[in-house]
Amino acid sequence: MSTAAVGGPARQESLRHRNLGLVLRHVVDAPRPVSRADVAAATGLTRATVSALVDRLVEARLLAELAPVAAQRAGRPAVPLVPSGGVVGVGLEVNVDYLGVRVLDLAGTVLAEEVRHGDFRRSDPADVLRALAALERDVVGPVRAGGVTVAGSALALPGLVDRITGPLRVAPNLGWRDVDVLALLAGHEASDGVLAPWLGNEANLAARAEARARRETGPSSFVYVSGEVGIGAAIVLDGAIFPGRHGWSGEIGHTVVDLAGGVTLESLAGQDAILARAGLPRESPVRALCDAADAGDAQVLEALAVAGRALGVALANVVNIVDVEEVVLGGTHAVLAEHLRAPLEDALARHVIAAPWAPVEVVVAQAGAFPALTGAALAVLQAVVDDPVASGVAVG
Repeated sequence: MSTAAVGGPARQESLRHRNLGLVLRHVVDAPRPVSRADVAAATGLTRATVSALVDRLVEARLLAELAPVAAQRAGRPAVPLVPSGGVVGVGLEVNVDYLGVRVLDLAGTVLAEEVRHGDFRRSDPADVLRALAALERDVVGPVRAGGVTVAGSALALPGLVDRITGPLRVAPNLGWRDVDVLALLAGHEASDGVLAPWLGNEANLAARAEARARRETGPSSFVYVSGEVGIGAAIVLDGAIFPGRHGWSGEIGHTVVDLAGGVTLESLAGQDAILARAGLPRESPVRALCDAADAGDAQVLEALAVAGRALGVALANVVNIVDVEEVVLGGTHAVLAEHLRAPLEDALARHVIAAPWAPVEVVVAQAGAFPALTGAALAVLQAVVDDPVASGVAVG
């Protein structure tokens, strides 16, 4: 173990690297453009140090300078700083009914994306990952050709990704088990060297995007529910994802909500389960459930009521354990939120022990469509912000 790791003195070089990340993080996280003087005041660094660090970050195309703004007092005009579009992260996703790629820059701007729908239940991992590699090549290739630096990529998967040893352990709805995803991806030259330096759980990555979207407007601690064919969840505490020892926390879809029958939440409130109980074909769009419910279809209303109650029971258990104030509905459940809300909130009120004093609020996600794609790209970019030199983007 290094001296620095046990609290010893930091070398001058490592201190410069740390300060480079500190300045970059302050500009990226700021809700509006800031000047060098603003950064110096916020970080405690001298203006000369900040100016030198900013120059390096501009040279690395991590920051950009806007037109100077006249100062309110005598002195030189302030030059606002913003995240640059010169460095991007790539978010990738394999889900039960789609593959996706999204390219995001440090400002949060989507430079390119594509989502291709399909049915990947009981699919062959090699075939699916080959298709993803080709899709990534098609989407990222033109961005790279335009001179943008690709910092890396992350792949969201709907299952247990072992963050210690790496493989995808199981993705029940895909029918995948103990798949070495990275090894399969490495064999595809079509990936153009960008694909998946690391893997993440779909719900955790979607929650990362949601935490960023809510950083100025909502509580920083919440349970995020990712409703699709399967149901995932993530626990967000003070803006950070709680992954668990292996990265396996949040598998709420496999929570047993009826002990006598061993019935899981997913079998009552997953997309396929709701459509089946409603008497609609599995390939029906989720909006068809909303339209039928609005028209007063009794079978559909009952299916949504069952799903809402089951979701409320499962979430009550989570809230009782982790003590958060808000439940955020994403994916399918976000679309169905108004039809799920009453039975869900009733179950929360009944089963959350603290509800009489601190009712749990149920809200719809703000991160937009396919949030795991955004969260995966953000994870890559966060590594750049944390250490621009180690990421290979900035020069040491």
